[in-house]
Amino acid sequence: MNQTLKYLSLLSCTLPFDIAAETHPNIIYICTDQQTASAMSCMGNTDLNTPNLDRIAKDGIVFTNAYCTSPLSGPSRASMFTGLYAHELGCSKNGTPLPESYDKRGVLGNKLTEVGYECVYAGKWHVNTASMPTTNPFGFKVIAPVSDNGLAEAVVKYLDTSHDKPFFLVAGYENPHNVCEYARQQNLPYGNIGDIRLEDCPSLPANFAKNPYDADVIDFEKRQNYLAYPTRNYTPEDWRKYRYAYYRLVEKVDKEIGKIMDAVDRNNLWENTIIIFSSDHGDGVGAHHWNQKSVLYEETTNVPMIVTLPGKKNAGKVLPQIINNGIDFYTTICDFAGAEPTEGTCGVSYKELVEKADPNMDHQSYIIEETEFDRGANSNGWCVHDNNYKYVLYDKGNYREQLFNIQKDKGEMCNLAIQSKYKNTLQKYRTILYDWQIRTKVPGVIPKEQRGRTIVPGKP
Repeated sequence: MNQTLKYLSLLSCTLPFDIAAETHPNIIYICTDQQTASAMSCMGNTDLNTPNLDRIAKDGIVFTNAYCTSPLSGPSRASMFTGLYAHELGCSKNGTPLPESYDKRGVLGNKLTEVGYECVYAGKWHVNTASMPTTNPFGFKVIAPVSDNGLAEAVVKYLDTSHDKPFFLVAGYENPHNVCEYARQQNLPYGNIGDIRLEDCPSLPANFAKNPYDADVIDFEKRQNYLAYPTRNYTPEDWRKYRYAYYRLVEKVDKEIGKIMDAVDRNNLWENTIIIFSSDHGDGVGAHHWNQKSVLYEETTNVPMIVTLPGKKNAGKVLPQIINNGIDFYTTICDFAGAEPTEGTCGVSYKELVEKADPNMDHQSYIIEETEFDRGANSNGWCVHDNNYKYVLYDKGNYREQLFNIQKDKGEMCNLAIQSKYKNTLQKYRTILYDWQIRTKVPGVIPKEQRGRTIVPGKP
C-alpha cells in the first residue's frame, strides 16, 4: 500500500447505513477549476491544509485514478454535461459554444429535468459563456453567476429551503484557477496572495526536470503563447513561489466549500443525497517546468474525485480503478438519477463501483484523453491510459510518442517509446488509440483502407 492509500485509510470510519436512499437521490456536484489530484491534504500533501475536502474524503469514496477528458476548462466541461468527447462536439477550445446540430436535450440539466429533478446551477459554466445563460439555461435554474464570492451563500440559501422534488445542484468554483493571473503578475479576482517569503514555500517536485525525451511540441507551444505560459524564464525560486500561491488558492476554495458542507450537515441531507467533488482539470504545479494545463502530463489530467453516497455508505474507501470525469461522469449521473444517457455517448458508469466499493472489482480497461492546445499553434494530442501504462501521441514534432510505466514512473521521467524492447507494448496502445480515433471520427484521421500502402506507426 503506497503512502497516499495509507494516509487515506486513516480517515476511514464505519458508519451505519440503515436508511436506503430514495429512488431519486439528491445530487450535489462541487467542481473546482484547475485542481490537480494531489492538491488535498487528505492525499498526504503537507504543503497545504484542506480540512473541508478532507471531510468529504472521510465520508466518501476516493478515486486515485480519475482523469479529465480534456485538460482545458471548456472542452472538459462540455464532456461532463453532454457525455461526448470535445472533438465530437467541435468544442476542443475555450470559447466554443455547443453546435446548433447538437440536440440540447442531451445536456444533463435537461436529461434530469425529464425524470423529475429540479436542476440548479451556481458559478462557473464555461460552455462557452463563463456563467450559465439565464435564457435557455440547458434545463438548469441559475441561482448564481460565475464568482467565487457569494457562490457558497447562494448554494446555502438553496439548501436551507425545503424542496418538493429531488434536486441536481452544481456549484462551479473558479479557484485555484487564479494561479494563471498570479503567473502573469496580475491582480487576482478574489484577492491577492500577499508577500511570499521563500522560506515558507514548498520544495520543487521530484519531477521538476524535463524528461530528456519529452515531446518537443510542448516547449514549442510554450513559446507560441506567452500569455498562458509566462514562466519560460522562471528560476527555481520563482517556481517555489508559484507552488505556494497555488496551494493558498486551493485553501481559499476549500474554505468556501466548507460553507456548503455545513449546510448539508445542518439540513440533515445525508440520508438521501449524493455529493460528488472533482475538478475540470489540473495544473502543472511546476512539474517538468510546466504551469497551466493543455499538456497531457499527469499533473494536468489527474483530478480529484470523491463520491459520497447517501448515509455515507462505504465512507473512507479508496478505489484504484481508472475513471473519466467527463464522459463517465455524465453516464454516472444519469445512472444515479434513473435517466437514459443520450444515444451515441460512450461513458462507463461508476455507480455500481462506488456502491460495492471493492478495490478489486473489474471496471473499464482504459480511458482516453484528448487535447488541443488553446491558442498557440493548435497542436493536438491524445492519451490512452490504463492502470499499467500511459501512451501519449502528439500530432507533430520529435518524440511525439510517449510511453510510461505509470506504476513505476508516475512522474513521467522515462519515455519507454524510444526503446525497441517495448515495441509490442507500443503497438498495442497505438492500435487502441487509432481504433478510437476512427470510431469517434477525430478530424484528419484517415481510415487504413484510404491511406495507401504505407502506414506510419502511431501517425493519425
